[in-house]
Amino acid sequence: MQEPLRITVVQLAPGADKAKNIAQARGLIEAAVAQDRPQLIALPEIWTCLGGDRATKFAAAETLPQPGGIGGPAYEFLREMARTHQIHVHGGSIGESGGDKLFNTTLVFDPSGTEIARYRKIHLFDIVTPDGQGYRESAIYGAGDQIVTFKLGTATIGLTICYDMRFPELYLALRRAGADIILVPAAFTLQTGKDHWEVLLRARAIETQCWVAAPACTGTHFDGSNEPRVTYGNSLIADPWGIVTARCSDGPGFVTARIDLAKSAKHRADMPVLEHRKLV
Repeated sequence: MQEPLRITVVQLAPGADKAKNIAQARGLIEAAVAQDRPQLIALPEIWTCLGGDRATKFAAAETLPQPGGIGGPAYEFLREMARTHQIHVHGGSIGESGGDKLFNTTLVFDPSGTEIARYRKIHLFDIVTPDGQGYRESAIYGAGDQIVTFKLGTATIGLTICYDMRFPELYLALRRAGADIILVPAAFTLQTGKDHWEVLLRARAIETQCWVAAPACTGTHFDGSNEPRVTYGNSLIADPWGIVTARCSDGPGFVTARIDLAKSAKHRADMPVLEHRKLV
């Protein structure tokens, strides 16, 4: 069993200005590296361009390169952070150009700056919140159809994005694929987040017996019609027993937790729920 990992989740307050968002992320990553020396840093969902109209989102999106190729500003920024600080960088998610629709896509880079994982969000956020605000992610984004994991030492880390957390079958598939840790970058709405954010993340941790790390956006941004949209924040890390071991306070920031895989192994041995499953 490998030594405990240090994972940092970064909480950002992005808007529609991509350059400002990258600058904000740079400052927090550099502060986290200096203070906490993590082996993995994770950013929130769609942090490069949160808000704005369709044209703004398409302008901020990037065509992702083939392995070894040169990418756009966000892609190269993430690669630079990994290589410069000799850490794994999980890029939350960014808009990936994909023809007439974008994809909501996670990128992961190893300490050499090599891309080692790419995940497209499977479940798209087409809902109405309790206050009547409508969200239709599928109007701009296409859906992925593949589960994705990557390795950090002996740990297997599974990738999900935001609304995915409401679909436990995805998390079961990641557990069956060997996941020890599952990452959940998000831009969770305040309306749903205040009631569901923590309870869903803790439930996914408990039922998979995985660590769950969820970096989130916080604050207010504006959509294409200049309507304010508020994200919930509360970035957190939960252990395999469902206990929140680290949480961000309000506003931009970061928090780091020590991830002990031996804890997962003990819970799985004591309560082998995966072997006990009968209906799925």
